[in-house]
Amino acid sequence: MTKHRRLARGFRVAFAAMGAAAILVSYFPAAAGQAAAAPAMAARPFVVGGDTASIEDYPYAVYLTDSGGNQFCGGVLISSSAVATAAHCATAMGKAAIRVVAGRQDEQSSDGIVAKVSSVWVEPGFSNPERGDDVAVLKLDRAVPYRQVDLPSGNDDALYAEGTEATVLGWGRTTEGGARSEILRKATVPVVSDASCSASYSAYDAKSMVCAGYPEGGADACQGDSGGPLVVGDTLIGVVSWGEGCAQPGKPGVYARVSRYADDLGEQSRSQLPLG
Repeated sequence: MTKHRRLARGFRVAFAAMGAAAILVSYFPAAAGQAAAAPAMAARPFVVGGDTASIEDYPYAVYLTDSGGNQFCGGVLISSSAVATAAHCATAMGKAAIRVVAGRQDEQSSDGIVAKVSSVWVEPGFSNPERGDDVAVLKLDRAVPYRQVDLPSGNDDALYAEGTEATVLGWGRTTEGGARSEILRKATVPVVSDASCSASYSAYDAKSMVCAGYPEGGADACQGDSGGPLVVGDTLIGVVSWGEGCAQPGKPGVYARVSRYADDLGEQSRSQLPLG
């Protein structure tokens, strides 16, 4: 894999001591309050080149923490009790250790709701982010009173047209290798053509992925943003998945293409049965 590949999403996480919240990381961005354990494989944790966003404008944006409150990924509400995220985020640790924080713009506040995860569904084809299928659904142990994102339909191909302006949201790093943001941020990034993204990444799969970013770089998701939403208006078109560096020229962010998984996500969000 490339030296600076932001596979903060295809990480493997092992708890050396659950009570001490010691996290050993591979392909994993450092959680809040922890030192980076694997610098060469950092994923892009924060939104780079963006601005502060209001949770009132994006009430469906949520973030994931471990049981100690350390943020490690993002997510998005697809029903009152279901969150879509990256598969590599959902499989980073056992469901009992994952918390979903909804309705909170500033991580230092006590706003919103902290929910536990009752079950996890991972797209069956997932093995690692670069091979696609990097989507999952977390079912919450309670309903939360926040507006959900819209899922695309089969007639929404125009949302993926080259140049379409999309918004990526997250609490990740604001510069590559820099400090994390404790406040929700957003950045506007244009959808990149499949041909251009294939030229940037040999592993790019147009059926399961979509790229967004500027040719000159400057705006992107970063470490800690994995699993967070890429939206056009209030329609979810992508889930932050992988890439190389943060906001580098010629290296757009790679997202799971939600239109491919919309039916699965919708079905899982409505399911009342254990998902995993």
